[in-house]
Amino acid sequence: MTSSASWRAASAWSLGALEVLPGTDKDGYLRNLADWSPAVAEEIAQQSGITLTAAHWQVIELAQAFYRTYDLSPDMRPLVKWVRAKLGEEKGSSLHLLKLFPGSPARLTAKIAGLPRPTNCL
Repeated sequence: MTSSASWRAASAWSLGALEVLPGTDKDGYLRNLADWSPAVAEEIAQQSGITLTAAHWQVIELAQAFYRTYDLSPDMRPLVKWVRAKLGEEKGSSLHLLKLFPGSPARLTAKIAGLPRPTNCL
């Protein structure tokens, strides 16, 4: 069993086709930031239908830096501005973030990054 698979077997329980990570709320957000790890991020992303790439990890790390700086998860507009300031115009656009995190980039990024749900996201 690979380390990722053994981690999942030890840390998650199965509910039909859905794996539920320990310490998450009903929407899948971690209740405790300290429970986050890259393996947890991979599992949450996989459950959301996303295979994480280097581009995803850049945004995840920036969302975590935003949280450390402001003590809140970035909503869409602040996330776009933060990514633009750190990675430039091309990557700091709503369209780029939507391609990486379809649906609601701020919510999905926060969930995968182990952050609380952004307050102003629908």
